[in-house]
Amino acid sequence: MPDSVTHLAAVVIGGGPAGLMVAEQLSKAGMIVDVYDAMPTVGRKFLRAGIGGLNLTHNENWQDFVGRYGDKANILRPALDAFTANDLRAWVAGLGVETFVGSSGRVFPLEKKAAPLLRRWLSRLRENGVRIHSRHRWMGWNDRGELLIHSPESLLTIKAKHCFFAMGGGSWSALGSDGYWLARFKDRGVPCQAFRPSNCGFEYSWPADIKTQHSGEPLKSIAVSIRDAKGIDWRQRGDAVIASYGIEGGPVYGISAAMRDAIEQDGHCTMYWDLDPDKSIEKLQQALAKRRPKDSLVNVLRKQCGLNGSKLALFKALTRKEQMADIDALPALIKHLPQTFSATREIDEAISTDGGICFTAVDDKLMLKQMPNTYCVGEMLDWEAPTGGYLLTACFATAVWAAKAALAGEAN
Repeated sequence: MPDSVTHLAAVVIGGGPAGLMVAEQLSKAGMIVDVYDAMPTVGRKFLRAGIGGLNLTHNENWQDFVGRYGDKANILRPALDAFTANDLRAWVAGLGVETFVGSSGRVFPLEKKAAPLLRRWLSRLRENGVRIHSRHRWMGWNDRGELLIHSPESLLTIKAKHCFFAMGGGSWSALGSDGYWLARFKDRGVPCQAFRPSNCGFEYSWPADIKTQHSGEPLKSIAVSIRDAKGIDWRQRGDAVIASYGIEGGPVYGISAAMRDAIEQDGHCTMYWDLDPDKSIEKLQQALAKRRPKDSLVNVLRKQCGLNGSKLALFKALTRKEQMADIDALPALIKHLPQTFSATREIDEAISTDGGICFTAVDDKLMLKQMPNTYCVGEMLDWEAPTGGYLLTACFATAVWAAKAALAGEAN
């Protein structure tokens, strides 16, 4: 049997960046906040992001920044405008952590680590009176609409004046973002979209030598592109990676949503590699023209066209013998090398997910329309964005937006 009902002022379900930011905003205003998280410690996916340097946000033109959220840009814009990339950097500075803008415009902590920032943040939250309850899993609601939370000792029944859900999307279950909550919200009648992988890799059956000799190797300074069903061209430049299962890496993630949608619609998607974005077809033609009779084609591709190591292996794996024999056609192929995919990598390995609670289910303050004083923030909501700091920024921004809405309601 559950314990008697505990009455609390503000409950946050989920101890990731969005949930902790809600707790900060509320506690700073003097509200007593209890954070419940199923994992042994909070911020685990945040720490995982720190392995890659913790890309907090991006320094690009704000209009372009907001456009990264695609068809949800206008919905998210009020929250993003109220807590911009500059506001996020100022907030981080307030924790005593200096940030810098990388060559790509991405913003990182100077130490390029998440742990120091998280430690200072948690210390400040505790100083503000925030109570963090780890190993406490939200199990749903009882028939009176009270929260049911499984603690290590018992099943808690909690009635909160304000409740914020910040449980993340449906990937990286080992870090706590497992999406188990989606079915409970659906059962409650809340409109939701099924999860789909976002910022993900794609499966491809490589020749054996690619797997054994080049798995895990980077493809430096390449570009990838596709044209979607609407005729829109998607192109991303950077460093990709040959994975044992297929491909992954920043440029691939940047066009992954369009690739995923094409696979869902047509069963396949053809992506094109530009293995030397800095050279035109004409420049490559001139390079190949320097081939001497005794030079092998492979050596010319390596020395004159810059196709070394993994790039050369990729080119050979995706090119038929008759194509390799047509020297005049090789420059165009280097600039537009096709590779066809029919499956994304499994959703649990995706950096983020599309899907979640529909925006039709919440009002303009992110409060559930059918559940007063209950808000949803962060990746629980049905939006997606590429990597580059956009994911974290929107998680923080929606948290600040909803928390301030609740506080404004208190004032009234």
